[in-house]
Amino acid sequence: MTNPIENITATQKANLQAVQGLTTQAYAGVEKLVELNMAASKAALGESFSHMQALMGAKDVKDVVALQTAYFQPMAAKSAAYMQHVQTIATDSNAGFTSAMESKLAEAQKALGVAVEGMAKNAPAGSEAAVSAFKNAVSASQKAMETAQSSMKKANEMAQSSFANASQQAMDVAKKAAKAA
Repeated sequence: MTNPIENITATQKANLQAVQGLTTQAYAGVEKLVELNMAASKAALGESFSHMQALMGAKDVKDVVALQTAYFQPMAAKSAAYMQHVQTIATDSNAGFTSAMESKLAEAQKALGVAVEGMAKNAPAGSEAAVSAFKNAVSASQKAMETAQSSMKKANEMAQSSFANASQQAMDVAKKAAKAA
């Protein structure tokens, strides 16, 4: 495949397949979140109805206070566990997406390099300066993309770290609240 058009077409086909794969991964992550939310909602509804039935059977205010305390006490731990599940799903989905994007970006940059070299070899005589300028522009844009990719990766890692710290703090608070009761 020495024809630049064939190279570009092959790259576009590969990119389309990559987008299809990434879309499938994204839907899988969304499905996991929906399943988690459905399970959490079902559990919360069941617990709410059970709690309401228990409250209706309370004999006095002391029983009501005891039931309310028993009902709300584990909420912090359940919320922290829920957030930890959400974090796991988000982290797993993001890791797969990032890995695939990095791979495809590297492939695209390589294909672009091959295409540029092919065009440079077939350039008409006297166009060396223009070809050189074009090659420099392509090289600079690839370096800029690598820098942007690195910055995005660092920002993503910081965000995940912050989320993990917040989740851990919420779980610690929930554990302390459970021990205090």
